[in-house]
Amino acid sequence: MKVMKFGGTSVGKPERMHHIASLVTKGAEPTIVVLSALSGTTNSLVEISDHLSDGNRIKAKECIDKLEAHYHAFVKDLVVQKEAVAKAGSIIAEHFEFLNIILKISFSEALSKDILAQGELLSTKLFCTYLGEQRMEYLLLPALEFMVIDNYDEPKVSDIKSKLNQLLRKHKTKKLFVTQGYICRNSKGEVDNLKRGGSDYSASLIAAAINASACEIWTDIDGMHNNDPRIVKKTIPVERLSFEEAAELAYFGAKILHPASIWPAQKYKIPVKLLNTMQPEAKGTLITEEAGSVGVKAVAAKDNIIAIRIKSSRMLLAYGFLRKIFEVFEKYRTPIDMITTSEVAVSLTIDSPAHLKEIVKELEPFGSIELDEKQTIISVVGNEIAQTSGMVKKLFGSIMNIPVRMVSYGGSPHNISLLVPAEYKTQILRQLNKGMFGLE
Repeated sequence: MKVMKFGGTSVGKPERMHHIASLVTKGAEPTIVVLSALSGTTNSLVEISDHLSDGNRIKAKECIDKLEAHYHAFVKDLVVQKEAVAKAGSIIAEHFEFLNIILKISFSEALSKDILAQGELLSTKLFCTYLGEQRMEYLLLPALEFMVIDNYDEPKVSDIKSKLNQLLRKHKTKKLFVTQGYICRNSKGEVDNLKRGGSDYSASLIAAAINASACEIWTDIDGMHNNDPRIVKKTIPVERLSFEEAAELAYFGAKILHPASIWPAQKYKIPVKLLNTMQPEAKGTLITEEAGSVGVKAVAAKDNIIAIRIKSSRMLLAYGFLRKIFEVFEKYRTPIDMITTSEVAVSLTIDSPAHLKEIVKELEPFGSIELDEKQTIISVVGNEIAQTSGMVKKLFGSIMNIPVRMVSYGGSPHNISLLVPAEYKTQILRQLNKGMFGLE
């Protein structure tokens, strides 16, 4: 059994849903299809939730009506038979009735999660309506019946495995299953989600739970590229990556893959394939335990980075100094991306300003604090690049004219990271594309 996940752009138009139906029914292997919400839907639902949170029910109603009109237009080209049209209309009516009812209810965080879940619920039900119209056999597996997280918003893998396999055992003769990405239930049994990009995470968790032959992530680009194609004109897809390389690229900014989606596949040794819905014949990118080759594979950029420098003469030879600093970040559940140290200073980076004021206040007793906001981490990723002869010379030779704020080298054999002011992001990506890959 394999898992095929399709993102928002892959299901964003009726003709693309038609195309997906032909893709998922091609092979003989049983398949679980994981769908995101239609492109733009989650943003609209967030907007509705924000308006309700602000008490602006008029604006919320306007957004609901606009989104409902979009779905009615969508189904006009999705299904044509009378019965299917009626079913699709009833699905839309059900979910938008819920959204209109919440206009009269007091807003809460739990209600916000219910609002955000509507996108995936709609996309899967409408897709199944089309499958039914085409006389394709399928079974809808509600993600809310098996996808669960704990008190720390971490997936309960053993529970997911148990619940999902129990559902599948009831339907052994079925070959095609459809489920929602992103949504889940929390430890209180309430509707919740795996955060933005969570559909990739859902797919990987499902693949791990069923010990899938492969986890296919279908998007609108043919695999992981060597650079950001939105910024750099000439990029090429990377045919093979190890789990470690893919994890580095995903974490440090490659948009095609959600960072959290690597570890379940890696832990259970499930091959991940990144494929293009619009060009299914393209090779895409295969991610396995083996890297396939040595050397630089790709460059990624992570935006909205904040650099924090703690300077203190007391740091010299002071046991426990770093531990005390790290405890501050642990207290506020704020991960650190990069860190460098000298005899009198520690520089580190974070990607969330959520608790920045509190963190700075608690760091002040340790020394003087300097902040550099609007920074970008540029990561050069590949297999054993730290040991590749001449690689460092080639890297820095490519960017001699760019001010580098920090360098992380040696922490991972697969990654060299640079911190630069955000305004240099485009320039450095283009120069690295030429200097490291010979592409302009």
